[in-house]
Amino acid sequence: MSEYVVELKNVTKRFPGVVALRDMSIQIKPGEIHGLIGENGAGKSTLIKVLTGVHPADEGDIYVDGEKKIFKNPNDAKANGIACVYQELSIVKLLSITDNIFMGNTVNKKGSPFLDYDYMHKKAAELMESLGQKVDPRKLCGTLGVGVQQMVEIARAISIDTKLIIMDEPTSSLGETEVKQLMKTVRILKSKGVAILFVSHKLEELFELCDRVTVMRDGEHVFTDDIGNIDNDRLITAMVGRSMDKQFPKIETKRGSEALRVEHLSSAGVLHDVSFTAYHGEILGFAGLVGAGRTETFRAIFGADPMDGGDIYIDGEKVKLKSPKDAIAHNIAFLTEDRGSQGLVLAMDIRTNLILANMKRFQKGPWLNKKMIDQVGEDNINSLKIKTTGLDESVAQLSGGNKQKVVIGKWINTSADIFIFDEPTRGIDVGAKVEVYNVMNSLVKAGKCVIMISSELPEILGMSDRVIVMRSGRIMAEMDNKSGHFNQEDIMKAAWGGTLE
Repeated sequence: MSEYVVELKNVTKRFPGVVALRDMSIQIKPGEIHGLIGENGAGKSTLIKVLTGVHPADEGDIYVDGEKKIFKNPNDAKANGIACVYQELSIVKLLSITDNIFMGNTVNKKGSPFLDYDYMHKKAAELMESLGQKVDPRKLCGTLGVGVQQMVEIARAISIDTKLIIMDEPTSSLGETEVKQLMKTVRILKSKGVAILFVSHKLEELFELCDRVTVMRDGEHVFTDDIGNIDNDRLITAMVGRSMDKQFPKIETKRGSEALRVEHLSSAGVLHDVSFTAYHGEILGFAGLVGAGRTETFRAIFGADPMDGGDIYIDGEKVKLKSPKDAIAHNIAFLTEDRGSQGLVLAMDIRTNLILANMKRFQKGPWLNKKMIDQVGEDNINSLKIKTTGLDESVAQLSGGNKQKVVIGKWINTSADIFIFDEPTRGIDVGAKVEVYNVMNSLVKAGKCVIMISSELPEILGMSDRVIVMRSGRIMAEMDNKSGHFNQEDIMKAAWGGTLE
């Protein structure tokens, strides 16, 4: 019997113009929580797809319980006990919990062509309860929170005889309470002998959960070691190939004139009397718990959601922003939290995505100026360090961090003066984060106004000149980096509804 439940040996995977995996090996033990970390573009997604049968390996072998296996498709991987819970959930929201859990693995009544829903409902309830979720399995998944939807995905994974569950950035869209529940669930699965490959950019999660960690860089194995032998600096240096002494490269800039002023903004049941001012040459951070109303505030300002009341001023002049088109015309850029469905057209290439927000700039008479588009696109790739085979590559093929850079490039190619970044570094690695922070620095240095919504308090404190804290659609506190309240404790106190003295 092998020491490892799943093992990749010397796997290489090539795509046109790029070697995504090169002689990559990883060994995962039964009942082990094994962390996998690396920069965006390091090859983690390709490794996952090889393990789950999406991509066949060009060279190398896969072993399950010591036996060599060939995965021609995802069903082969499932049949060998390998399941994956992806960062982008694959829940069908119009179907029930039971239907989602048993999708592709339904159970018929004995001697009948009809489904045995009595059995499946009972089994689904048991699976969800084993994960700490006492819910009615008949409920539609669209009525559930993101955290519970993720538990449905995990329940689907363990409904078969699963030996290894791959969790790809599982906490990227979860609130604090949901993260705690997920970690509890992971430990329950470990106690039952299920192996977990835990892919995350959040170093603190790896130190809290994992038994061992594997680091990848440029498609290759860097090292695997017990978590007790690793510290933060070693992980970061191994990932990026260099020391990162300054994780938050904040620069000092002189605050300029008023850029955006919002007075008494309200939206029925969501926002209540929201007022604030943002200035040119500064980064204004918005903090708060999940559901605090931060994203809703800026969707209303951007014209994506209706306002019930309130006024908006741009450079001191009152404006009416009834749609995103109006907001763009008034030089506002909104880098949305959901880059996949709201920030990019995934089926299109990088070239097209980079010009979507300002196509008029690239017109030459009635036609688009391809020479100009290509020149600007190449400039974006170089300045933003987008890892790609070229402008013709589909955005869908890029890693999360590189997708984010394309979104940033799209808005840089406009004449925007006010940049709203909603969770700008969610799901991207520390190296890519620093590159995003440097983009923010260059914007404020050029006199632009940057507003950053973030759930990462170190990021808020590390990059903001001022911070506004929201709770339940209301502003609870405002503080600058020279105040005595500019710390995690006071931000969390305000976020929970406490008052600052």
